[in-house]
Amino acid sequence: MALDIPSITPELDRLIRQRGRDLRLRQVDKQQAARLVNKLKTDLLKFLKDNQEQPFFRDVSPITTGSYFELVKIIKPNEFDIMLKLQTSSRLTWKALEKYNGAFYTVSLQRPARSEIRHFLLEDERTISSSKIMKEMHNLVQRFIKSYQVPAGEGRWVVHRRQINSPAVTLGLVNEDDGTEIMSVDIVPALEVPQGWPEAARAGPDVDKWLGKNTRRKFVAQPVYFVPKRPKQRNLSDVEKESWRISFSHIEKEMLRFHGNRRTCCERNEIRCCRKECLRLLKCLFEGLKERYKLEHLCSYHGKTAFFHNLSVRCEDSLWTPGQLSHCFMRLLCDFENSANKALLPHFFVRNYNLFSPSVFPKRSLMVLTSALKEQREEGFPLLQVRRPPAIGYNPAPPAQPQEVPEEPNTVTPKNDTVTSQHSSFTFTYVTVACIMLFMAVGCALYVKI
Repeated sequence: MALDIPSITPELDRLIRQRGRDLRLRQVDKQQAARLVNKLKTDLLKFLKDNQEQPFFRDVSPITTGSYFELVKIIKPNEFDIMLKLQTSSRLTWKALEKYNGAFYTVSLQRPARSEIRHFLLEDERTISSSKIMKEMHNLVQRFIKSYQVPAGEGRWVVHRRQINSPAVTLGLVNEDDGTEIMSVDIVPALEVPQGWPEAARAGPDVDKWLGKNTRRKFVAQPVYFVPKRPKQRNLSDVEKESWRISFSHIEKEMLRFHGNRRTCCERNEIRCCRKECLRLLKCLFEGLKERYKLEHLCSYHGKTAFFHNLSVRCEDSLWTPGQLSHCFMRLLCDFENSANKALLPHFFVRNYNLFSPSVFPKRSLMVLTSALKEQREEGFPLLQVRRPPAIGYNPAPPAQPQEVPEEPNTVTPKNDTVTSQHSSFTFTYVTVACIMLFMAVGCALYVKI
């Protein structure tokens, strides 16, 4: 049964609107982060172009992807993605792995190669090894960072430990004083396949009513990319360990930039919408859910996928005006909660791949997610509320423990209270008059003496 959109109280409406404003990036933060990352990217590309050990990586070219470049980053610009397109002289072929419904592939050369890519092939001299590509990419980035200089006072870059299921080499900019991480950059190598999309995605994304049929045709005419990521499962075969995951991040970026039913939505002085604010709010809620409920399988891509499905159904710009932010966010969240309850969230491009299938998102974790979403909705989304940190250097004292006071017999009557009060008042008056008389006497004596 589909979940109905609950009524939105004035308090909840104010919370959603205020949080939506707070999640926007400050211009000064964006400029500083972009300067650091652009310098890193430029110097890394120069290092790869000049390196002598691995000529295969000399001709890489960057593709900027991720939430920052899609303008949906929240709070701080502290996470960046840089995809590096690898050049191959031979045409590539792919084969989908049967158990993964078009999400994972083996990628091979159509004919034997004499170019530098031959160092990254398996024994058959055709199949490109994702693990060899990742290992060498990691080694090159490590060598680059050892000699890379960050402007004084802005921290230092470190290379994170390699994650076996990650397609990225992750760099962290850490504070030199306390070692805290300021920002991170994921460097992702990718293979470009220009000769059409795989069969599982060939129909293209469902954007006909939203962005139009011509836009869908333009999307399908673009190349598709494969990134070196294996399935996140146990007991993988040798073929699965060398597999690649299909990626549409370049098209996702374009869909988010030109997101309106009318192409002028949010451009220059045209009418603005609340689509991206809704996605920011959903990502903010996800971060809170992951932290509080230990939902390690939940990621921002689940939210982005639900968001795209929502846009393809509610396609008209008039449904996303800024005044409808609270309603649009609740609609998006309820649609996501319905998907979680049904354990069904189809990939937006590869429609037969379910992001909530038990092999990808364990049932126990999905039960925790659905329970957490319901709890947040019923309690007014406490995770969206801003948690104010304590003042620096201030350690609040523990609250005083209540002490039991023994009951005393009721022997004092209201009359006795009155008598005690009158006695105290009389004593105070007497002392005051005596002091006045003493001062007057001293004054008179001094006057007579003079």
